[in-house]
Parts: sequence; C-alpha cells; structure tokens
Amino acid sequence: MKLVIQRVLKAKVTSDGVVTGEIEKGLMVLCGVIEGDTAEDMQWLADKTAKLRIFEDEDGKMNLSVQDIGGSVLVVSNFTLGGDCRKGNRPSFIRAAKEPLSVDLYEGYLNALREKGLPVEAGVFGAYMEIEMTAWGPVTILMDSDDRARPRHGNGG
Repeated sequence: MKLVIQRVLKAKVTSDGVVTGEIEKGLMVLCGVIEGDTAEDMQWLADKTAKLRIFEDEDGKMNLSVQDIGGSVLVVSNFTLGGDCRKGNRPSFIRAAKEPLSVDLYEGYLNALREKGLPVEAGVFGAYMEIEMTAWGPVTILMDSDDRARPRHGNGG
C-alpha cells in the first residue's frame, strides 16, 4: 500500500456534488492499494499513520501525532498511486490492486484507524472526487508498506 499523508487545517472531499467527508485539523490521506498487499501491510500503515509525529508541540518540535492533538483523518482511495512511469510518458496502472483486494484493504485501513479512536471521514471508493484542503506547513509524508522490509539507513540501521 502507498499513502500520501498531508497535515491539514481542513479538508473536504466531494463526489457527484455531495460532500462525503470533511475534517478540520488533522491528516488528509491518499491511499493506494497495490497488487500483493496484505492485511499486515494495511495494519502496519494504520499504526504508522495514527502515531506519525508531524504536529508541533509547545516547543515547536514535531513531536505530536494526530491522536495527541485530537485531530481527524480524511482518507481518499487513489489507484493512481500504483502508477508506474518508468517507461513512456503515460503511467501504467497495472500494479494497482483490483477488487475485492483493493476495497478490503482500503476499508480495513479506515476501520483500523477508527479502532485507534480516531475520527475518520472518507471519500467514495472508486468514484471521481474533488478534494479541497488547506495544507498546514506544508508537511507531506510518503509511506509505502514495502518499506517495512527495507533496512533504515544511518543511525545504526
């Protein structure tokens, strides 16, 4: 799974003219499920998302998570995160997971965040959506479940 996480002051997603999710301070998450992703990948990313310390404490240091600040999360499915641009100029989306895997892991991610006590709003899976947001910082983090198996560089591994 791949996530693009942005710290926001507010965010809103609309589909067919209907607001399907809206939050104030918190995280705006684009979520892409890739072929071969597992429930373990989804759970790892949900844990990381909930505990990601990208909000400032009283000293101006990024030491607080969305849980710590009482924030919310808006999650929008985005199959284009599975795009491969290595060959040619038009991305190939062949690696993006198909249903039912994509729906199961997307909904599992939403539920895992909710189980952590986070208020979670969402877009409409597979629909054309419009997103409005006010980025805060900006702070943007990329997460990929493939990173679970990669060693960290620097500071001892």
